[in-house]
Amino acid sequence: MRIEVVQGDITRIETDVVVNAANSGLLGGGGVDGAIHRAGGPAILEATKKLRATTHPDGLAAGDAVATTAGELPARWVVHTVGPVYSASEDRSATLRSAYISSLRVAEALGAGSIAFPLISAGVYGWPVDDAARRAVAAIAEFGDSATALDSVTLVAFDGVAASALRRALEA
Repeated sequence: MRIEVVQGDITRIETDVVVNAANSGLLGGGGVDGAIHRAGGPAILEATKKLRATTHPDGLAAGDAVATTAGELPARWVVHTVGPVYSASEDRSATLRSAYISSLRVAEALGAGSIAFPLISAGVYGWPVDDAARRAVAAIAEFGDSATALDSVTLVAFDGVAASALRRALEA
């Protein structure tokens, strides 16, 4: 499995799966979540509303993942995952790892060959960028060590700080 880092807008990445760093409500929000909902159009919101009405009436738990259509995005699916809010006093790294692994499993179950991730929890959820990058790369690499149909993972950094952190983590 090939892992690459790009800096840019995740809503413009041509891939089978785009991962949305969602909130537990699944109905859109700020940051990556809002950008994906805006760029993907109303089909994504309709799909997440159906999830809330059926299988996830209480929302999506942190560390879990679920798929919907990608609407107007240049992808086939959106995998929505909820990362943990960073805490200096409580170790939530297993939940962050789970957000990546759960997303990869959902993508694999869909038959996807490629997936694009934002840096989960490193925005408004406050996870320190360097640590978030190390944990993202470690989780993805661990998953890639097993037999998987996924050919490529693109880590999409919104800015240069995140791109540098991801490249350092990938080289380590």
